[in-house]
Amino acid sequence: MTKPKSPPPATPDVEPSRIREGLPFPLGATWDGLGVNFALFSANATKVELCLFDPSGEIELERIELPEYTDETFHGYLPDAHPGQIYGYRVYGPYDPENGHRFNHHKLLIDPYAKQLVGELKWSEALFGYTIGHPDADLSFDERDSAPFVPKCKVIDPAHTWGHDHRVQVPWDRTIFYETHVRGISMRHPAVPEDVRGTFAGLMVDEVIEHIRKLGVTSVELLPVHAFVNDQHLLQKGMTNYWGYNSIAFFAPDPRYLASGKIAEFKEMVAHLHEAGLEVILDVVYNHTAEGNEQGPTLSMRGIDNASYYRLMPDDNRYYINDSGTGNTLDLSHPCVLQMVTDSLRYWAHEMHVDGFRFDLATILGRYHEGFSERHSFLVACRQDPLLRQVKMIAEPWDCGPGGYQVGGFPPGWAEWNDRFRDTVRAFWKGDEGQLADFAARMTASGELFNQRGRRPYASVNFITAHDGFTLHDLVSYNDKHNEANDEDNQDGSNNNLSWNHGAEGPVDDPEINGLRLRQMRNFFATLLLAQGTPMIVAGDEFARTQHGNNNAYCQDSEIGWINWDLDEDGKSLLKFVKRLIKLRMSYPILRRNLFLVGHYNEELGVKDVTWLAADGNEMSIEQWQDANGRSLGMLLDGRARVSGVQRAGADATLLIAVNAHHDGVDFTLPEVPEGTGWICKFDTFDPDIKGQEVLAFNSTYCVNGRSMALFELMREQGT
Repeated sequence: MTKPKSPPPATPDVEPSRIREGLPFPLGATWDGLGVNFALFSANATKVELCLFDPSGEIELERIELPEYTDETFHGYLPDAHPGQIYGYRVYGPYDPENGHRFNHHKLLIDPYAKQLVGELKWSEALFGYTIGHPDADLSFDERDSAPFVPKCKVIDPAHTWGHDHRVQVPWDRTIFYETHVRGISMRHPAVPEDVRGTFAGLMVDEVIEHIRKLGVTSVELLPVHAFVNDQHLLQKGMTNYWGYNSIAFFAPDPRYLASGKIAEFKEMVAHLHEAGLEVILDVVYNHTAEGNEQGPTLSMRGIDNASYYRLMPDDNRYYINDSGTGNTLDLSHPCVLQMVTDSLRYWAHEMHVDGFRFDLATILGRYHEGFSERHSFLVACRQDPLLRQVKMIAEPWDCGPGGYQVGGFPPGWAEWNDRFRDTVRAFWKGDEGQLADFAARMTASGELFNQRGRRPYASVNFITAHDGFTLHDLVSYNDKHNEANDEDNQDGSNNNLSWNHGAEGPVDDPEINGLRLRQMRNFFATLLLAQGTPMIVAGDEFARTQHGNNNAYCQDSEIGWINWDLDEDGKSLLKFVKRLIKLRMSYPILRRNLFLVGHYNEELGVKDVTWLAADGNEMSIEQWQDANGRSLGMLLDGRARVSGVQRAGADATLLIAVNAHHDGVDFTLPEVPEGTGWICKFDTFDPDIKGQEVLAFNSTYCVNGRSMALFELMREQGT
């Protein structure tokens, strides 16, 4: 650890005339055009000192006691402060860990409402509120000054000329998420100048945006951009917390992503993406902070009011409830913590023009001490907020706490990551037994989970891969994880990957294996983009990006974690296929319906919205559904089915999806459908270049080759 520098020399008392009472709101440091109002919540502190630093953040110039305390908020106004002022806090109060209090005024603290941070955290024993190695452990008290080692806060001027920019608000039924990483997408892109690679400026380069736009996705979902901390043990091994799921400031973008050092860079990136018709979705981590458990550093909330911000063990407040698996858990049942999180969301939505949020370990955000509740104050606050209810809200509906798995359990207005889709589809195409009925459920937006209380199919966010786990290429190339580069003896990352290497582990020269792997990737994309619900694609999967078998690249700010834009022929071929698939999805409203497909016969209209067919063209029997060896299925989507609550026939195309996970081909009988004249094959994953023009007669057979799927469109009689 770095040895602490000596504390700055004492500064003269500040003239009382410089300090005014100020206001207890808004929280944070607020520039009003004349001076800056400082306001900090703490229910249990006895005194707060505002510490001012020189522009470098290295020299502490003076300490000013905030003069007023109103409604649990310390506040004061400095008429001669202005944007660019560097500051932090020292908070006084009892150091009594056994009763939940860990105040230590020797530790400089980050304002939870800071809009910008400067400098990086430098690991030192001085960061800890207790003396490391002391026999009393975290019950001891450390008097070393932490200021030289922590990032400082910076007062900003929020004014920005947005021009005509506004949130894109892509309709849910047209939404396709594209999950990516600010650094990962641009670090190896040849069109991105080296000095802006890995930053917001790198993401706004025309060629990067054009690739995303031409792909056809609608919404760029960025892994965490809130300021975060690199874990000490990773730095010691020459790695970093690359993904950024270790937030410490919920209003500030991470300084490492600002090539210009200015907040305006993020806003300009958003405006560029909006101009291309793309939404910006942020992956946000409000379930825990980088301060860890009782043995962690004191960086911000722990030193401001530990007992208010964190959920503590009810029978021993020295220890933290760890539902996040990272050491601590924020307590959103506390009104001021709830306020901080909702204020943060509103800030990003209003001031930064963000279009939506994906919530990491979202079950925590809805958990009281007795368990998860869809009526948790956080979920209720989001639903009633006039701004937040207009943006997209996506939950990762699980955590490691009690009752943590809540897929389908979030209230109306929320979409959710659906890991059932991921697992079922992987198992089905791998050839596992007994997957047919579950596969059909996933193709219809998992209605058994989401079709309730007026929720729509888009509530199921379907994905095959995510940042956490194998890339799509690696899913079909490795049976086992290969995380040796993480230096954890390959013990990290999931062992339940449902992957299949198709005959050999890793890269091979065998054209038959490589051809089958490529076809399976097409199958996965076709399943994802033909299924009801909201698809999510991971950046790079569209051209078969690899992480060389690493399924947990959280610490790999390296070529393992970055996207390689040097495409081989297979990558180019897959990219072309995916673009075509997305275009097809957008062309056929029946593939993205706003009503769940239930398979019931509508007597008034004389149609079923979906009919499940066996290969012989007849409806599936109970015995066929229960056949553990069943691996083929036809899905007939009737375009005449109603598309709203009104009993009125639809006018969409009628489509047939034929799926075959057998290793051998299956002859599918093409069914006869009223008002039609035959079928045209729109694509076949076995032959991605097929150009369907020939009309295939009713009751004729079409061979769906082994491990492939095909889409057919009904040719209608003229005038119908």
